[in-house]
Amino acid sequence: MRRRHPLGAARSHDLRADRLSGPLDPADRSRLEELLARHRFKPVHRLGQNFLVDPGLADAVAEAVGADADDEVLEVGAGPGVLTVRLAARAGRVIAVELDRRLVAILREVTTGLANVEISAADVLKMPLPPVPIVAGNIPYYLTGALLPKLLERPDPPRRVSLVVQKEVAQRWTRPGDWSLATLAVHLFAVPRLELELPRDAFWPAPEVDSALVVMDVRSRPAVPVDDLPGLLRVAERIFQFRRKQLGATLTRIAGPGAVERLKSVGIDPARRPQTLSLEEWSSLYRAFSGSGGKTA
Repeated sequence: MRRRHPLGAARSHDLRADRLSGPLDPADRSRLEELLARHRFKPVHRLGQNFLVDPGLADAVAEAVGADADDEVLEVGAGPGVLTVRLAARAGRVIAVELDRRLVAILREVTTGLANVEISAADVLKMPLPPVPIVAGNIPYYLTGALLPKLLERPDPPRRVSLVVQKEVAQRWTRPGDWSLATLAVHLFAVPRLELELPRDAFWPAPEVDSALVVMDVRSRPAVPVDDLPGLLRVAERIFQFRRKQLGATLTRIAGPGAVERLKSVGIDPARRPQTLSLEEWSSLYRAFSGSGGKTA
């Protein structure tokens, strides 16, 4: 694991110094608590409202995003603006998206005077995403499965996606060996790395698990040549519903008789389980079964 230091991170930013030394830096826990109390806001655990209150780690996350003065950044789940103000000091423009309208009011106060911040009170899963080069954010676990396809499986994807997620999720995405559907999607469309670990006590209220920052460099083309990537992912989704079962049994159930022979024909042992397959093997599996009358799709 390593921390990156983008070329632009060491530049002098008067805006960053002014904003983050002032009374409204939301990464300062005492200031954050005062701010939330004034707005009569209480974090909701089920919505993943755990805010980073370690200024040093917040700076490190912002630096790892790698934005410079020429970049537009879409920030997902901006919350009270911990990352927003830091991105604004580095990027040319920040589009900060926040669903909770109570937090939007706080975010507007925190970013007062930052002309390069645009706040959008919206559901990121429902809004049309702007064609920006960089996406960043701190997202709760329940959003990861729906958000990743929206970000990565599009004609104009960003070049980099940096997300703070649960540490276990970050490890699953970046250390394949026990694949999930999300891991498969990430590696098809991006090259991920676990950039930085964030302990639970760096957040307030403290969550039950540690977090980590995953930086995904989006590929210019998918990792394996498949004519119908959505079709491959649909097949994978059906197979992963039976992740504890052997592939031969699962595909016989899905595609009918002859599945075991098809797996053997592409060099895949029918006794294996889906989480053990590599990208190339998923590609071979899909090609072997995509002509089965649509049964696998």
